Parts: sequence; structure tokens; C-alpha cells
Amino acid sequence: MTATQAVLDVLDVSKSFGAVAAVQGVSFPLYAGEVHALVGENGAGKSTIVKMLAGVHRPDTGQLVVTGAPVDFAGPGDAKAAGIAVIYQEPTLFPDLSVAENIAMGNQPLTRLRQIDRKAMHAAAAKLFQRLGVQLDPTRPARGLSIADQQIVEIAKALSSEARILVMDEPTAALSGVEVERLFAVVRSLREEGAAILFISHRFEEITRLCQRVTIMRDGKHVCTDLVADLTVDDMIRRMVGRDLSALFPKQDVPAGDVVLEVEGLSREGVFKDVSFSVRAGEIVALAGLVGAGRSEVMQAVFGVDPYDSGSVRFLGRRLKAGSPRAAMAAGMALVPEDRRQQGLVMELSIERNVTLPRSRKLARLGLLLGTAERDEAYTWTRKLQTKLGRLTDPVGTLSGGNQQKVVLAKWLSTAPKLLIVDEPTRGIDVGTKAEVHRLMSQLAADGMAVVMVSSELPEVLGMADRVVVLREGHVAAELTRAEATEESVMYAAMGQQVAAS
Repeated sequence: MTATQAVLDVLDVSKSFGAVAAVQGVSFPLYAGEVHALVGENGAGKSTIVKMLAGVHRPDTGQLVVTGAPVDFAGPGDAKAAGIAVIYQEPTLFPDLSVAENIAMGNQPLTRLRQIDRKAMHAAAAKLFQRLGVQLDPTRPARGLSIADQQIVEIAKALSSEARILVMDEPTAALSGVEVERLFAVVRSLREEGAAILFISHRFEEITRLCQRVTIMRDGKHVCTDLVADLTVDDMIRRMVGRDLSALFPKQDVPAGDVVLEVEGLSREGVFKDVSFSVRAGEIVALAGLVGAGRSEVMQAVFGVDPYDSGSVRFLGRRLKAGSPRAAMAAGMALVPEDRRQQGLVMELSIERNVTLPRSRKLARLGLLLGTAERDEAYTWTRKLQTKLGRLTDPVGTLSGGNQQKVVLAKWLSTAPKLLIVDEPTRGIDVGTKAEVHRLMSQLAADGMAVVMVSSELPEVLGMADRVVVLREGHVAAELTRAEATEESVMYAAMGQQVAAS
């Protein structure tokens, strides 16, 4: 769509927090009938822009202009009244209220007796879902809804308040492929209705498929605003981080050493069956496959988080006790889980306490954990991993997603493991931090560590793995060397097909 007047103009806005300049002189327009991507590394200032649009922060300088009129939001209510709705990565619905009640919150229809008109409320919610082309029961409780369905409810809530500008902050980070496609269909329908959508994502394939325009930020500053059709992915990456796409996968070629991990015939009823593979020192082995193939479940069983019915796990030549993470850790294993917020970190604790949790007993003296020992340890590892933080005593929840991932890595690397298991190591983090995590993994392997990487991102699998073990429906469908692993060979194995003869 060719637009003449922007629905929203961000004009030369700046915002600082103490001595930290989060946003510096950023400008871009947002047009009706367009999906506009906002991209940049963690710390580039995207979240600050979103919070200014949501009315959470006021710009120190500059101006927000909605449909030609300057606005000054004193709070989120003002932003909502101006027609702006923000849909976050993790929706915040009231779990014990129904879907319809969540949508109508603060704007419930009333009967003549001033009571909530539930029939009208349910009908209005059903009409919104029909408009969005999805099937959801307005009367069901919000508790138990998938993240994807919760986001649909948030979108319906925005439409019920007649929002003209939707800000979607990493909406696909926790969605499966089918759920992403449904969300895209909803976004396209909103665009066709004339909504202006600001879409924040780290996934370039989503930007090229869904967005018409892109604004790129770096270090709090505006780099460019261009039509997506005029840029390649490599162009976008270069402008974001100042380096080429090839630099995302700095894999070093390292001769494999002795076998560190041997998994033989591992089975768990209904989850995986007869899984066997090995990992050598200095080697990165990727577990690939479609969602639900059993990759994470296998590695959780190897680490002892989950039980298994038969088979064996041998580590450095010795059989490892089943169902015991303590035994796995004592032997020299480390597991960085997929869900860093729920399983990898204690969000309320400080950065330094999270880093030192696995070694707190060793750092203690006479049963007391000394603050200086904890701080020195945390400082050493956060510095090694180039973690961007304020103070080590800050809650880890204040960090960006990429820096939270670095804290999880620091926590386990401080134990000097012989085997590192990383489940979705770069999910939800920006392209620059991805390159840093990949560089770290490559360096660990070069130093002799064995690495198992579970990943749903095919470029990451092909770029980083020495060998690829492809799982399909809980079975090993193929084991491929780096030379054999291509997009086609991995996907054919994951889908249970034979590679077509050339």
C-alpha cells in the first residue's frame, strides 16, 4: 500500500536512564495497511521504543505524533485512548476469568439494570474471533490456553478497543510452525483492514514474508528505514551488527578426541525409542528434527531430569546413574535448558547468585557463602561472556533475553564441564548475540569440550555441527556428517522421506 500520511510518526525521540542513553534521536513513520518491522540487537533500544508507544515511558526529547497530532502519554491509559495496543511476547491475561471477560475488561457491556451483559459480551467476543478467522470459545477460562491462543485473545482485546496501531513484540518466539502461520494469517487480515502494525522479531524469514517496511536500530540509534523488498537478509544483518551473515557461524575445524558420551538404545514409552549416538571431545553434535520429535526429551533423560525405561548412558567410559541430575553434574555434565526463564534461572535472584548457584557449596567457607567470593566468580564469568549488565546485584530478570542466556551459560561453564548440552541456545535472542553464543560454542569445542546442541533452526544446525543426529517421532532417522548435512538431507530425514537421487 502506498500511503501519504503516517498514522504514527516517531520524531527524533531520545530516552536515557541515568547515564545510559537507551534511545538517541530515533525517527520513523508507521503507515496504515502496512506491517513495519523494528529490528536490532538486544540493547539496540527496541524495547524502550515499545514502552514509549505503550505510555510506560515518556521521551526525554522528541515527539510522538498520532494521525498528525502530537501526543504526550502520561500512562498506558493515554496510549490506549489514542488507539495504540501492545501485544507482548508473554501475554498477561487473567487466568481465572473467561476469554470474553478478558477481552471486555474495563469496557464490559451493561444491561439496563447496570449489570454485566454476559450474553452481549460473549456475542461480541465471538464476532471478533470470526473477524480474525479463528475458533475460540468465548466462555472458556483463560487458564490453560496456549501462548498462541492467548495472543489471539490479546489481539481481539485490542480490536475491541478500536486500536488502529498494533505493536507486536516478539509474538512468535514461543510458537510452533502451525501457530506462527495462523498468527500471520491474522496479521495479514488486520493489515488488509487498514491497521498499522509494528512487528518486532529476530527472525529474518518472518520479516521478509510478512513486512513491507523495516526500521533498523543499532546502539540506540536509527540506522535506516527502507522497504523490505529493497534489502537482502545480509544487508539487514550488516546494518544491525556491522558484519556479514557468514560471521554468524564462526565454526572452527577441530579434530575429534576420545568418546565422552555414549547413548545406547535409550527408550521411554511413548516418548522415544532405541536412541543411540555418541559425542567426542572437541565435537559439536546437533540433534535436529521437527517439533515433537523428542530431541529435548532425550537430552533431559541423558542428564537425569527425566527417567527412561531401557538403554544406557555412559559418560567418560562409566555408566551414569539414571534419573539423577546430581550424578550427571558430579560426573562433569551441564545442561542449558530451552526455557531459561522457568528452568535455567531464578528470576528474582541477583545476577551473581544465579551465576554461582551450582558452585555455592564450593565457594562457601564454614557453611557460609561469602559475598566477595560470589561476586568475584560472577564477575569473571559475566566478563568472559561479554554480558551487558548494570550491577551484579541487580535481579537477573532485568537483563535482556540474550544476556539472560549468557548468565545461564556462565552458570554452567563455571563448573568446568566435560560435556555441555545446550537446548535451543539462541532462541529469542538477537543476531549479534547469536554470533557471540556460536563463537563461544566453537571455542569451547576447540578447547576440547564435547557439545550437544538441540536446535530447531536449520541454518544453526548446518553452520555449527560436526555431525547431525536427526530424530523423527522419537527415533533416530539419520546420522549425517557435516559434509552430508544439507537443508534437503536433514528435512527429508526429519519427515521420513528418502533423499531424491540427483
